[in-house]
Amino acid sequence: MTKKIVTIGTRGSDLAMWQAHFLQSELQRIGLESKLEIISTKGDRIQDLSFNKIEGKGFFTKEIEDALLDGSIDIAVHSMKDLPTNGPEDLVIAAVSYREKVNDCLLLRKNVLDGQTIHHMPRGTVIGTSSARRKCQIKDIFPQVVTKDIRGNVPTRLAKLRSGDFDGILLASAGLERLKLDVSDLDVFHLNPKEFVPAPAQGVLAFQCRKVDVETRKALAQIHNSEVASQIMIERKVLNMMEGGCQMPLGVYCEKDQDGYYHVSAAFAEHADAPIRRVFTSRSTTDGLVQIIFDLLKNP
Repeated sequence: MTKKIVTIGTRGSDLAMWQAHFLQSELQRIGLESKLEIISTKGDRIQDLSFNKIEGKGFFTKEIEDALLDGSIDIAVHSMKDLPTNGPEDLVIAAVSYREKVNDCLLLRKNVLDGQTIHHMPRGTVIGTSSARRKCQIKDIFPQVVTKDIRGNVPTRLAKLRSGDFDGILLASAGLERLKLDVSDLDVFHLNPKEFVPAPAQGVLAFQCRKVDVETRKALAQIHNSEVASQIMIERKVLNMMEGGCQMPLGVYCEKDQDGYYHVSAAFAEHADAPIRRVFTSRSTTDGLVQIIFDLLKNP
């Protein structure tokens, strides 16, 4: 009998390809061979608009999910923070990866600070980001900065920073870590995720397949990280209750300590220019935890 070669659907950016190759290595570890199918998404094709101006949800995932539904691919690999919480009912997230560094980082050109600390960035410093969540938090912590939309993959954004289009940019540390990019020519500040709260499930990869594909689901179960799943489940449930997508100005970060306590930080704004509501709570159980966070965010 010919051994099945599963087809993995992925976007074509450097980071997406790293994610797909990571999944390939994980599948190979359990004896499963695979090949890649590169799929262009709406978010890849529209580069002249910020995220909040692109219509709909799942603009980095829908076309890949469509390929799963029509059988063109067997597994989809996503950055989990890009996945809407209400996906197609015929698909399932069968496994999630380890979690890379969860925080966002601020990268500045070397001449910006001129020997000062990050808290003394000059008034009018231009920070590039198209994320409403990042816009509202950077302006809350550093009110002297101005934000400007930036699009493109990680290397493209770094090139725009180096060329002088921006004084600084905000990126997920996970992308820098996974791509092993040299940023020694820049000042890099890793922001505290309890203060500059990351997107729900940031740093985690989601492996998705058809619900009826029991064979693939069983295979993916062998690479599933249940500990990570228990924490990001909290983050994504808050996002779901807030009825938001990746363009909502909402950060949620859950970590579990060695004693089994869950610690959750959240930050929410009605829009990118609105005041931020911040929440921090700890519980020994997940029972009722999401509802508590939701109530605090919606009714401060």
